[in-house]
Amino acid sequence: MSQVSDISRESAETVQAALTAVQKYAENPSAFLALNAENEVFISDGGELVAYREAGRFFVQFGGVFGPQDRQAVVLREFKKYARDRKRRIVGIQLQRGDAELYAAEGFTVNQVGSSYAVHLPEFTLRGSRFVKLRNKISRARRSGLEIQEVSFEEHRDSIEKIDSAWLRGKGRHVKEIEFLVGEIGGPVQGNRRLFLGTVEGRPVAYISYSPAYGSRSGWLHDLSRRLPDAGPGVMEATNATAMEAFSGEQAEWLHFGFTPFTGLDPSHELAPSSALTAKFLRLLAERGEAVYPAASQLAYKEKWGPQLVLPEYLAFEGGASLRAVWHILRVTKSI
Repeated sequence: MSQVSDISRESAETVQAALTAVQKYAENPSAFLALNAENEVFISDGGELVAYREAGRFFVQFGGVFGPQDRQAVVLREFKKYARDRKRRIVGIQLQRGDAELYAAEGFTVNQVGSSYAVHLPEFTLRGSRFVKLRNKISRARRSGLEIQEVSFEEHRDSIEKIDSAWLRGKGRHVKEIEFLVGEIGGPVQGNRRLFLGTVEGRPVAYISYSPAYGSRSGWLHDLSRRLPDAGPGVMEATNATAMEAFSGEQAEWLHFGFTPFTGLDPSHELAPSSALTAKFLRLLAERGEAVYPAASQLAYKEKWGPQLVLPEYLAFEGGASLRAVWHILRVTKSI
């Protein structure tokens, strides 16, 4: 029988089963986020994985079905039945184009919700006039005494937690830390991530955590990043540049910057059936939704690296589009 569990409370065997499904089948570069500790996981008899969180009367599902193509429709139907038996409807988030086509074929209403961005590392260089400002920021940070090393989370847990606390305080007392569509540090799969820490005169000031990306565009996902509010300019750029140098030296193919909601929206990306009302609402968030999600600042950071790959990502609604479902997605991610 299919297995359902909260990954943070489960055995090493269940965690390994979920990890194996992502490693074997995931094309989504953000698929590793399916293994976040607070997620629920639905593991089918064949070992396929569906990751989700419950929000109101919805199961908010992340990233499609992680399984072989000839099994994805079967597993999606199993998960639909599981949800229906519990009087829940499914809303999928951060689906790739292939996922969205499958969900549309299975009766879901789909809409583009944003885009993901990636750099092809063998082609990447900071040379040329396009990257003058970026080079200057990196040089300035390094001249200020910034030193960057790849480190173990367990050995630097206290430093990471202090940066997290200061970063969150700097955002304001009412700001919550966004979840679900971003990664985490710690938990049962931490050993698969990589962590680069920046220090100035021995004081930790910033870090970036990278998660593995699998599939045909394998490499690394630029995931969780934090800095002290008083860290100097260029700290994050210098940290990422150091990581890119390391990944390139290892012959990694791609650095993925991940999904940004409400960006790259284009009517040509829409599939049928789609919701005109949802599309209009998402365009409104793209234009005026910075208070909901910091899309503009995220996009500016990603675009400064000159991504060669921009892919549309989708929402999928079981039983028709619903602004209430969009609201619950924003709630489960703590975007509001």
